[in-house]
Amino acid sequence: MNVTNFLANLIIPLNLCITLFFIAAILFMLRWRRLAWGIALFSLAWGLFWSLPASSLWAGGRLEQFHPYTPPDLLPDVDAIVVLGGHTAGGRENWFEPYDPDKVTTRSDTASRLFKAGRAPFIILSGAALDGGVSEAQAMANALKRQGVPESALILEPESLTTRENGVLTAQLIQERNFKEILLVTSALHMPRATAVFENLGVNVIPAPSPPQITVPDDPDFGFWLPDGRTFEAARSIIKEYAGLVVYWLRGWV
Repeated sequence: MNVTNFLANLIIPLNLCITLFFIAAILFMLRWRRLAWGIALFSLAWGLFWSLPASSLWAGGRLEQFHPYTPPDLLPDVDAIVVLGGHTAGGRENWFEPYDPDKVTTRSDTASRLFKAGRAPFIILSGAALDGGVSEAQAMANALKRQGVPESALILEPESLTTRENGVLTAQLIQERNFKEILLVTSALHMPRATAVFENLGVNVIPAPSPPQITVPDDPDFGFWLPDGRTFEAARSIIKEYAGLVVYWLRGWV
């Protein structure tokens, strides 16, 4: 497990709450009760904060707004479209609503729309097999071919396991083919870190994120300040991005 994932998993609301309660229980038994109560209260506050839709809209929405979604017809023509493996909240339309397979927009869907709009003649797909099976690059290629994108337009990079590796290995393909400018496709939440990685490697990128997912739903009864289990679970993706930005900055990758 890399440092970014370790930190992200450690501070995931449920994991951190359980860990802190365990530490508080030990301290209470050791009669350090004031410290134990302080840790326990912090644990509750951390869990409550990430269970509130208002918190996700503030923290996650802020990241999504760095590079707003732009329709394909408003983006320039480039040499290639680069798609990074992974998905956020299952590609569902809105984090705060139940999963609807008819409204899912994956990163490969976004790339397909850009390709069919004539924005670039090639699509580079980046991502290894996280479970030892089919690589993310190949899975996205299969999805794109089902949508009518010709195999001759697809370039696969099936070895990268992290955003940093996405950048390094894809940059090599870009340099080999003398591509000058690319459209970068990933989730809106992931785009700030992804863009920073590619720019740090000297790649000329134009962000082309999938549509934002952390938005206020069209529900008059939507509660900004009501704790919600779906919000609590999805918060791990927001936390991972902030942890990733900190680690990548410390390592000079962004």
